[in-house]
Amino acid sequence: MDLGIEGKTAIVTASSSGLGHAIAHRLAREGCRIVLFARSRDKLETAAAELRQQHGVQALAVAGDMAQAADVDRLLAECAAFDGPDILVLNTGRPPLGMRTVLEETDDARWTEAYETQLWGAVRVARRIVPAIANRGWGRVIGVTSASVKQPMPKHALSTVYRAGVQAMLKHMANEVAAQGVTVNSVCPASIGTEALTTSYSAADRIKAVPLGRLGTPDELAAAVAFFASVQAGFITGASLHVDGGMVAALQ
Repeated sequence: MDLGIEGKTAIVTASSSGLGHAIAHRLAREGCRIVLFARSRDKLETAAAELRQQHGVQALAVAGDMAQAADVDRLLAECAAFDGPDILVLNTGRPPLGMRTVLEETDDARWTEAYETQLWGAVRVARRIVPAIANRGWGRVIGVTSASVKQPMPKHALSTVYRAGVQAMLKHMANEVAAQGVTVNSVCPASIGTEALTTSYSAADRIKAVPLGRLGTPDELAAAVAFFASVQAGFITGASLHVDGGMVAALQ
């Protein structure tokens, strides 16, 4: 199916590895020009070269921190070279390592780090980039949050608390920019077989909680993002989609 986004410019944050990297490749396969944004310049340059070689698209690496205003301003400025932005994939890094319950999280520094990584960076990028998309009269914003914002998972306190904040921000924005032709949606992954998951948990234990009986792949998550970015999804906004193999038991 032609998603109708060939030639669009897509910003993908936290895209030097993991889910962001997979999403960038999926959108590049659809013919999007890709602007990669993350803190590691070397990894970004390697990823951009991969996109050019494998998909024949323009790809730009912009190194920076989502939580730093000057870096986000530079990200927007550099998008001008690609006549964009049209699509924003708002992905974030992981919280501090070591999964804990709320009451076990007694270190203020961990809460602060997770806040800046999970929520504040997303807010700063969104409030700078989304108006620029809306001014173009068409656009897509897709947030990558977590299934834990729908059904909190044990010992995911930092991730759940702040990603729930991102989910709330996206819901607000969906109503605020709809009249300007911009849709805002989110995907809520769980049990996706990234390196981050397999190095932090027992894959066998995670699979036990998944009705489909396996881990998902990064490309399956990326395909859901690509659908929300498509012209076919033009009448869907303010929605969230579980990409979790059936793990979330809630009705919605």
